[in-house]
Order: sequence, then structure tokens, then C-alpha cells
Amino acid sequence: MARHDNPSIGFSEEDARHLHHPHDDALVVSIQAGDYNMHRVLVDNGSLADIIYYPAFQYMGIGKERLTPTNAPLIGFGGTRVYPLGVVMLLVTVGDYPQQITKDVAFLVVDCSSTYNIILRRPTFNAWKAVTSTYHLMVKFPTEYGVGELRENQVAARECYVTMMKMDNHL
Repeated sequence: MARHDNPSIGFSEEDARHLHHPHDDALVVSIQAGDYNMHRVLVDNGSLADIIYYPAFQYMGIGKERLTPTNAPLIGFGGTRVYPLGVVMLLVTVGDYPQQITKDVAFLVVDCSSTYNIILRRPTFNAWKAVTSTYHLMVKFPTEYGVGELRENQVAARECYVTMMKMDNHL
């Protein structure tokens, strides 16, 4: 396979043609985390923390002994503090072979309710030199073999939104 150094990354209307428009959907994707295909992964360009929610952590069968302690709280919109159970390193793969990347990611394990399994943060995408487009609902990133793509799951994004609204109504 031909190697590509610094491939150009761009988006076109063709990238968005399969979406239901108009939309204001969140960018929700699937990734491989550890040995699991993890769905309902929120790409959050505003977040400074990579987060895996405790139910997903348990589903993966990772023992608590793999957690590295941390005492730094996460601060939410209303100033609420959430203390992570710890930090776990997971090997994350995004994209389709051969246009894929695999990197270690340090996730804060958080035990609170969420419609998502994982949140990926802005610094992680910056480290991958990834470019996100909320209009196209996709992420593109350079690989040794061209530009890799991580496409949204618009149905999952809308299901997460509806579930979240139902959760909020019960609080």
C-alpha cells in the first residue's frame, strides 16, 4: 500500500448526503475500545476529559484493580462535582483498515447516569490531528495510508437525545 505523508483533509456535500437534514444532532460514533466495539460514543469538542461510564466499564469486564486512583473532580454545568472512580488506559482504534489509527487513551471512569458509553475529548482529537464536522457528522484524520473516517450513527444520536430528555423529566 502506498504511504501518504500529511494528507489533505476536507469535507464535501457528498460526505453529508446520507444524513437526514436539517439536523442539530450530536456527533455519536462507534469505536473499538480494548477488545470491544463500543457504540454510543459522544465526540465532544468542548470536553477536556475522556470519559467511560461505569456500566460500559463493567460490561467490558475490566477489573477495578486496573484503575489508577485520581482525586481530581469533574465539574458540570451547574457546578456539580463528580469524582471519578479512577483512570483506566484503553487501546482505542478508529477508522477502517487500512485508514485507521490505534492509540492508548486514558479514560476517567465515572459512575453516573448517561445515555452515552464513552465521551471522547478535544485534546484526544487534537493529538490524532483529527478534524470534526458537526454538519457532516463525521471525523476525519490522517493515517499512514490516507485519510481515515469515523462516521456518525444518526439514529443512535437521536435515541440518546430522546433517552436523555426522558431522564431529565424524571429528575
